[in-house]
Amino acid sequence: MKQKPIKRDIALQAISREHHFGLLLCWKIRTGFAKKVSPDRIKQYVNWFYKNHIIDHFKVEEEYIFPILGNDSDYIKSALADHRRLKRLFTGDKDLEKSLSNLEEELEQHIRFEERVVFNEIQKIATKEQLSVIRNLHTDEKFIDNTADEFWK
Repeated sequence: MKQKPIKRDIALQAISREHHFGLLLCWKIRTGFAKKVSPDRIKQYVNWFYKNHIIDHFKVEEEYIFPILGNDSDYIKSALADHRRLKRLFTGDKDLEKSLSNLEEELEQHIRFEERVVFNEIQKIATKEQLSVIRNLHTDEKFIDNTADEFWK
């Protein structure tokens, strides 16, 4: 059975689009492995993506979006634990192949969890004021990719 698209509140659409680029990162990692690309090359791109996209993305979620459900929410506890694990995977440099493989799997699962569960719950309870703050703080900027080494092509 095909899943219905999720109707995302306009205030959360920019952050949801960033999730799309996170899923593309997962695809790029998988494609790199399938093409037998050196883990060092993949890691260079992953480092760039983390610095230029993930750090700010996590910050917005942790400071403005997650507090809507509250730190006692099991969903938020899980999302924050995911963030901690993902940060370690993004910044680790030991056993690159295993680390990148774990990153690819965990990042995809985390994004799908946020989109299908966390954001839906937030939309149910967020006030117009809370959504307005998110919308004003987090604009929908054009994604700029690092094309210096397109190992996935």
